[in-house]
Amino acid sequence: MAGRRALILVENLSVPFDRRVWQESLALRDAGWEVDVICPQGAKRDTEPYAEIDSIRIHRYPLEAATGGPLGYAKEYSAALRHTLRLAKKVGPVDVVHACNPPDILYIVAKRLRKHGTRFIFDQHDLVPELYLSRFNRGKDLLYRAVLRAERATYEAADVVIATNESYRQAALTRGGKRPEDVFVVRSAPVVERFHHVPPDESIKRGKPYLLCYLGVMGPQDGVDYALRALAKLRDEVGRTDWHAAFVGAGDTFEQMRELAVRLGLGESVTFTGRIPDEDLLRYLSTADVCLSPDPLNPLNDVSTMNKIMEYMAMAKPIVSFELREARVSAGDAALYASANDESEFAKLVSYLLDNPDERRRMGELGKQRVSGPLSWENSKVALIAAYEAAYAKSAGDRAASIPAQRGGAGAGVTAPGAVVSTQPAHGTIEE
Repeated sequence: MAGRRALILVENLSVPFDRRVWQESLALRDAGWEVDVICPQGAKRDTEPYAEIDSIRIHRYPLEAATGGPLGYAKEYSAALRHTLRLAKKVGPVDVVHACNPPDILYIVAKRLRKHGTRFIFDQHDLVPELYLSRFNRGKDLLYRAVLRAERATYEAADVVIATNESYRQAALTRGGKRPEDVFVVRSAPVVERFHHVPPDESIKRGKPYLLCYLGVMGPQDGVDYALRALAKLRDEVGRTDWHAAFVGAGDTFEQMRELAVRLGLGESVTFTGRIPDEDLLRYLSTADVCLSPDPLNPLNDVSTMNKIMEYMAMAKPIVSFELREARVSAGDAALYASANDESEFAKLVSYLLDNPDERRRMGELGKQRVSGPLSWENSKVALIAAYEAAYAKSAGDRAASIPAQRGGAGAGVTAPGAVVSTQPAHGTIEE
């Protein structure tokens, strides 16, 4: 693949902080591709306008995060598109442009590059119509219809679609109208070598026997409020105060969640760490007895793979989740599942695990086996490279016949939910 160039576009996070994009970049480099990335600058990390890290060229632009609801996001995304077009011109001709959503407007960059023979891979991190419904609670209004049109235009422009799971693949096949052989499942998966146990830090438990841990983004759809209310019920309904809880991460609702914890009388029982370095995160996860995945049932969460679940399993930790379709596909028997959005049942399952150390250990071992085997990043890399081969074949005169026929099947990581094959497996990162 000498001389082949890929340009990856991402707006949601800076790189290499965006772990999925960074993993993809390194996998492509190892397969012989030259890789450029265009992304926003971070606030505290990834702040340089340009960096070359591990032979990946990263071009960053300044971006002000959205405020004020959907119109604020429209302003943010418009600014991001202008910067991305500017930097893509600077990068020059590439063989493949690989756009990671949200938003679903980066196809415009790919269309500008068509004249150079560039092919377009759409890496669908989120189903943005479902994200809109879940985040803003405005129903299927005019903006929702605009979001649907943007997604449809992206699908139409894409030569190949990368989906993070089977639910997203079905969306590409049905409302996207894509051919099965042009849709590849590349699951987000932690690099298990990065997740290793360190000595537990008993001070994190604040004098309590048990530590509960949440890792992830704190946005309107992420369920931190559900977790806090469940912890209040663990105290009030189950009668347990023998635990401390750590919430690791940040996001739009971070301050609101801290205020909610105080209103619920949990101020002394909960620690909000914000984003922390990897070594500190490993201390928290190594000390945790039970990990929380409180994402409520909504149109987005039901069909999305949660990075936190994958990372909990990489650390061999038992999980309590609400009943969500893709949560069960990911975690299997490594989690217990409360009825959708039932905070009382969630609290009771946490209590059950605290009382059963053998079950915690068994579930943790099952999770570790899943992310080390069928759901591993090593398997996802195979599907990623197959997707690039398919796209490149089209760019070289639509030579699709030269790609083995099985690439649209198990060999491409496109499988039925829960299947165990050699190429199986947003939201995020070790800190999300």
